[in-house]
Amino acid sequence: MAAKNPVRKTILWSLLAGVAMFGFAMFVMPPLYNVFCEVTGLGGKPGGRYVAEQPVVDLERVVKVQFVTTNNSAMPWEFRPLTDSVRVHPGESHRVEFYARNDTARDMIAQAIPSIAPENAAKHLHKTQCFCFDQQPLKAGAEANMPVVFFIDPALPPSINTVTLSYTLFDVTDRQSAEVTARN
Repeated sequence: MAAKNPVRKTILWSLLAGVAMFGFAMFVMPPLYNVFCEVTGLGGKPGGRYVAEQPVVDLERVVKVQFVTTNNSAMPWEFRPLTDSVRVHPGESHRVEFYARNDTARDMIAQAIPSIAPENAAKHLHKTQCFCFDQQPLKAGAEANMPVVFFIDPALPPSINTVTLSYTLFDVTDRQSAEVTARN
């Protein structure tokens, strides 16, 4: 009988450790990762706020900007760029649109998380308008075109000829509902 007590204790501590690790990975790491990426500019996320200034358009150079979309595994929407890529002169403002359709029977709220590749291009792609700045609510069965207005900084290293702007779409409906409930 005395041998069972240490085994139970070990099992209980193992289960508690597993729950704690899961909680840390799900609720603590994502905000820490976002802060780390914003501070360092790593992970394809631009660091800090961009201070707007009128860039000079470099008509001698053309950069291809590609657009890629992904849905988080729990996100049932159709989500895609209306244009796969554009060619732009650094310093020139350009507008593209992304299409989203809520194929479910319930109203939902989405949040798009951007990523830019290659990593050293992240600080040179400046979005002046983006659906990723705000959460995107869509009624059941509704669709929307969502704009992004951007330009490539002329200081983009000459070795970079292609920049990829990708978005992953997440369902934040439950999180948004929980925040509203907590505020009330």
